[in-house]
Amino acid sequence: MPERPSSVRRPAALAFCAVLAALTAFPFAAESIGQPALTSLMARILIYGIAAASLNLALGYGGLVSFGHAAFFGLGGYVAAVMAQAARADGLAFGILPGSDQLAIVIPVAMAAGGLLALAIGALSLRTSGVQFIMITLAFAQMLFYLFASLKAYGGDDGLTMRRRLELGQLDMRDDKTIYFLALAMAALVYLVLWRVVISRFGRALAGVRQNESRMQAIGIAPLPYKLVALTISGVGTAIAGALMANHMRFVSPDMLHWTKSGELMIMVILGGVGTLIGPFLGAATLVGLETVLGGVTENWPLYLGPILLAVVLYARGGLTGLLGAVLSRKLR
Repeated sequence: MPERPSSVRRPAALAFCAVLAALTAFPFAAESIGQPALTSLMARILIYGIAAASLNLALGYGGLVSFGHAAFFGLGGYVAAVMAQAARADGLAFGILPGSDQLAIVIPVAMAAGGLLALAIGALSLRTSGVQFIMITLAFAQMLFYLFASLKAYGGDDGLTMRRRLELGQLDMRDDKTIYFLALAMAALVYLVLWRVVISRFGRALAGVRQNESRMQAIGIAPLPYKLVALTISGVGTAIAGALMANHMRFVSPDMLHWTKSGELMIMVILGGVGTLIGPFLGAATLVGLETVLGGVTENWPLYLGPILLAVVLYARGGLTGLLGAVLSRKLR
């Protein structure tokens, strides 16, 4: 596959910078209109966008339909909460790790935990494909869900509350704007890393494996290592999102590990556009936004959310990204 020409990359880079600038100004705009709570909501959207974009590397670019990403998301959250708890009690997190209330330490630990779990699950589940792969990833996530639900030391079914947010240098982590800019910085970093992975030789080979495994094997490329690496990178990104969400909400529970969370992330990817870099973020913004708006109108909001999502999936080819591209192309004609 040839390199993308600079004439294509330049508008993409300009669009990225424009979106980043708009998001940077968002908290100040929210304050100016008297809606500071929107900053916290947007931080939540960005964090879910990180998780959905990470899933998209495995799903959209690797063709791996995983229902186990809630395991990585929840594990990242529990790493953050348990390490903070251990720091307060001057004990060990999970009986093996020293506690810490420093985000700069917790995030790398969450990344390592998510990556190792994804590597272990992938090593076992990638020997299968199709429905078998889906069910194995689902089974692993549910095993972790029931494990943490049974651990009374970490709250069991009730979850675990963090007394305060993790610290990061001299930043005021109690300020929602600080959390927002942290989420924005991490989202931009994850986006750039995923972009680099996708356009690399590895990304091209992964796309080839998704399209035709037999042909890739015939030219001497083994599909398994590429799938395993993609799933591992995906697990690392999802664990980052879980740790950020725990720090943002100051709470974790087994619900973060439930298979329905995997389903939510998958809906975000499909809604925004499978196999696109910006799509998962659009999907996260749409799903969380609709839940918030409809939830404020009626407690039966899922009844109205379903048809909206169904209409987008059925009539917007390529998800919201495809719909947006089609609208822009018509206006530019």
